[in-house]
Amino acid sequence: MTATLPDASPASLRRFLHGLPGVDEVGAHGRVAMLGTRSIKNQAKAWAIDLAIRMVDLTTLEGMDTPGKVRALCAKALRPDPTDPTTPSAAAVCVYGDLVQVAREVVGDRVHVAAVATAFPSGRASLAVKLMDTREAVAAGADEIDMVIDRGAFLAGDFALVHDEIVAVKDACGPAHLKVILETGELRTLDNVRRASWLAMLAGADFIKTSTGKVVPAATPHVTLVMLEAVRDFEQATGRRVGVKAAGGIRTSKDAIKYLVLVNETVGDGWLDPDHFRFGASTLLNDLLQQRQRMATGHYSGPDYVTID
Repeated sequence: MTATLPDASPASLRRFLHGLPGVDEVGAHGRVAMLGTRSIKNQAKAWAIDLAIRMVDLTTLEGMDTPGKVRALCAKALRPDPTDPTTPSAAAVCVYGDLVQVAREVVGDRVHVAAVATAFPSGRASLAVKLMDTREAVAAGADEIDMVIDRGAFLAGDFALVHDEIVAVKDACGPAHLKVILETGELRTLDNVRRASWLAMLAGADFIKTSTGKVVPAATPHVTLVMLEAVRDFEQATGRRVGVKAAGGIRTSKDAIKYLVLVNETVGDGWLDPDHFRFGASTLLNDLLQQRQRMATGHYSGPDYVTID
């Protein structure tokens, strides 16, 4: 894709985003279905399971989260299977901002600490509040910020407001990486998913993320395909590589491997690392660990093999 990039003016952003090619929805669903039939041999499956573990942002985002729960989550992220030291660590733990310091004290610099910010999950707050939320999380030790866009502004066509808020939050992140949550389940169309993806990247996102996990549907393969195509085209246009995070509803190893196939076939193996693709999950890691153990021993472990999150 060849694109003349817009400036940040409302008219330029609108003209550019509405000039993006439309998404062939039937084609997107068909490609996902076709790639989902790929057969993965055992050696490749074992590699994919370890890669998926390394890509997990182990997440707890509940109102009843406690410091003890976060410490247990961090211990699991560091050593997902205490009985097998060859098991890789997760990519990050993802928590609310007020629990970032607790997480950082446990993990040190061994895994990333991601904080949801900007009035997660609704995004309904003033810019001043969103920036304070971000700065406090970074000051507490977050090296990744997961922000939510103002979906109301986006759907009303106020692309400049969304763009400028992302720019401001990116600046407030300082050295921390910024993941921009599109909340694709509220964007209604795949064309809007493509526009929101480009808008976030133009504003400086390091990652674009499907969902908060609080809206149904959350991550879906066809939405992730559109986002992957957007980061591929953005790199071709700008030379800058942006990551993708699929979050919410991905619970099994089989599903995770299908996403890895989708990544490889859409953007190539340059995105097959935790710096460029992540899973936002809480229960997925358990299934990955059980499948890993089954491949090593030939049988499934009992129900007490993994912790219940």
